[in-house]
Amino acid sequence: MSLLSKLRLITVDVTGTLIAYKGQLGDYYCMAAKSAGMPCPDYKRMHEGFKIAYTEMARQYPCFGFAAKMPNIDWWRTCVKNSFVKAGYDYDDETFEKIFRRIYSAFGSSAPYSVFPDAQPFMRWAREKGLTVGIVSNAEYRYKEVILPALGLNQGSEWDFGVFSGIVGVEKPDPKIYKIALEMAGNIAPQEALHIGDSMRKDYTPARSIGMHALLLDRFKTADAESWRQSGATVLPDLVAAQELLTRNEKEDSPKKNEGEETTASQVLKRMSERL
Repeated sequence: MSLLSKLRLITVDVTGTLIAYKGQLGDYYCMAAKSAGMPCPDYKRMHEGFKIAYTEMARQYPCFGFAAKMPNIDWWRTCVKNSFVKAGYDYDDETFEKIFRRIYSAFGSSAPYSVFPDAQPFMRWAREKGLTVGIVSNAEYRYKEVILPALGLNQGSEWDFGVFSGIVGVEKPDPKIYKIALEMAGNIAPQEALHIGDSMRKDYTPARSIGMHALLLDRFKTADAESWRQSGATVLPDLVAAQELLTRNEKEDSPKKNEGEETTASQVLKRMSERL
């Protein structure tokens, strides 16, 4: 029996799996500053300032302020303010509010993102196969309500349900977020579900820890990919390869033309089945 025939659910990560950021963070912060009549901030300092500010906010108010009942816009206002301060820029309140509104609006739209060309076809293919498709992402509510739909990834045509950390109050790598996905899909057993993401720590390991199948995408040829493979993870370049792998796995049920030969692809699929 092929792996595909055993699956009832496929869950997918968002950033790095379905979509990617366009340009640099500094591009959007620069445009926002200029719109308020201020000079463009230094890109490197801005990037480092944001990383520190975001990490601190995520630690103090996880899941975009879910437990603290902090409005999403207030969470981001504090994060962006601290990003500028840590980068060495301290604007007056009126100027900062103009800059912040431009940034918040930009990242709440489709403008800073691009969809990988294989994302929509893969999700539609999976649903056509009779599988439930879910999103599991450390993201706030705008991804569900605005960003993904604006990018052509719609609930009902590409995906059936979404588990977003800012909405459910649990974030990866906590395995609970994957348990929530199984429940939302109709209490599907973990061995009937496959998760696809781009992080060993946030995607592969927690999904596997509760008994789900998992594989990783290495779209950008990251340095960590080889260590992922060595640890036993299945690592593929994109969703085209994932679909091909699952489809070929399905075809393995039919007799081989040359019983004494096993192609390299078949060997890969066999190892995939053993791991999953």
